[in-house]
Amino acid sequence: MPTEARTSDQRGLVLITPEAFADMDHWHSTIGELRREAPVAWVEADGWPSFWAVTSHEGVFEVSRRSDVFFNTERSAPGPDFNYDMMAAMGIDPPRTLVHIHGDIHQKYRNVTNDWFKPAAVRGLQESIDTIADEYLDRLVELGGTCDFATDIAVPFTIRVIMGIFGVPREDEAFMLELTQGLFGAGDPEYLGDLTDPFELVTGTIRRFETYFDELTEARRARPTNDLATVIANGMVDGKPLGEIERLWYYIIVATAGHDTTSFSASGGLEQLLRHPDQLRALQEDPSLIVNATEEIIRWTSPVRSFFRWAQEDFELCGVKISKGDVVLTSYPAANRDETVFPNPDEFDIRRPEANKLLSFGLGMHYCLGSQVARREVQTLVRKLLERVDTIELNGRAEWTATHFVSGVKHLPIRYTLK
Repeated sequence: MPTEARTSDQRGLVLITPEAFADMDHWHSTIGELRREAPVAWVEADGWPSFWAVTSHEGVFEVSRRSDVFFNTERSAPGPDFNYDMMAAMGIDPPRTLVHIHGDIHQKYRNVTNDWFKPAAVRGLQESIDTIADEYLDRLVELGGTCDFATDIAVPFTIRVIMGIFGVPREDEAFMLELTQGLFGAGDPEYLGDLTDPFELVTGTIRRFETYFDELTEARRARPTNDLATVIANGMVDGKPLGEIERLWYYIIVATAGHDTTSFSASGGLEQLLRHPDQLRALQEDPSLIVNATEEIIRWTSPVRSFFRWAQEDFELCGVKISKGDVVLTSYPAANRDETVFPNPDEFDIRRPEANKLLSFGLGMHYCLGSQVARREVQTLVRKLLERVDTIELNGRAEWTATHFVSGVKHLPIRYTLK
C-alpha cells in the first residue's frame, strides 16, 4: 500500500531557499540524507505551494516520463505565490515559455525553432563555437596570469554563442546579461544593484525585455535575416502568428536559458578539474575524454535546480500516493547524486561510466531543446582552455549564486601560465 504521509519534512526547505544554494556541499549533505530516507517527501513553507519533494533518480525520471500525469503550468518555475499574484495584480501576463506550457500546444511551439537544434544544425555551429572560444581565451594573454574564469571567460563566451545564434548584436550583450541576472539571479544580493526588492527587479526586467524584443520583432519582420530572432518574430502556430505574450516569452527563454546554465556548467566543471589535478592532466593528455567529462560536468553542476509539476490524477510514486492536484518538485541536482544510479555520487570522475544517465536536461516532452549546443560549448571551451595552459590552479575560493532556480559557480578565481 502506498503511504499518504503529509507531515512536512523541514529538510526539504533547502530546495526553495536561495541562500542554501550558496553552499552546495551542505545542500547535498542535507538532500542526500532526505533522498535516502524519504525520496518523495512532503514539504510545507509559508507563502509557497505545499509540494512533494522528489529527490531520487527514479522519482524524477518517472515524473518526467509521465507527462500525461504531471503537467507543467505557468507556475512551473518554483517561486512563492506572492510573486505570481503580484505579477497578475500589476497586469503582467504569466510566463508562456516552453517550460510553462504543456501537451499539444507545447509541441506546436517547440516546432517553431526545433530545426535550429537538430543534430545536423548543431554540428554546423561548431566552427562558430570554435572561433568564439578562441576569441575569449585569447584574453588569457592580456589578463596576465590571473582572472575570474566565470566572469572573464565563461559568461561572455556563452552569451556570445547564444546571441550569435539569436542575432543580437555584440553591443547589446551587456544589456542582455543584466536582464538575465535580473530575472534568474534576483535572489542573489550581488545582482540586486541599488534595488532592495527582488520582485520589483524581476517585474522591471520583464518590462525591459518586452521593450527590447518588440523593437527586435519589428526589425526582423521588416528585414528578415538568417537568425533565430527572425524565426521567432515570424513564427506561426496553427497558421497564425505567435501571440505577443508567447513571442515575448519565447525570446526570453532563448536569451536566458541559452547561456547562464552553460556558463555555470563550464565554471563549475573547471572548478572540479582544478580540485582534481590528476583528472585535469588526464584530459590534457587524452582530449578524447572530453565527451564523457562533459557529461560528468553537467551531472555534477546541474544548473537548473528544479521544476514544479501538477498531478492530473492520483498516482503512486516511489511508494507514495500523490493525489490529483498535488504539486511535485523535481530536484535535478539531487537525482544526479543518487547513489543507486551513480556509485560514489559525491566524487567527481571524468571517466564515470554511467555519467550519461544524468537528468540535468530533463526527459521526455520537456527535454531541453538546446542540450546539444550546451554540450558543445562546454566541450569546446574546456578542451581549448587546457590546450593553452601550461599550469592552472585555483587562486581563491569559488563562489556560488544564492538563487534556487538556476544557479552555479559565479566566481572562479584562477592562476595560470600559458604554453
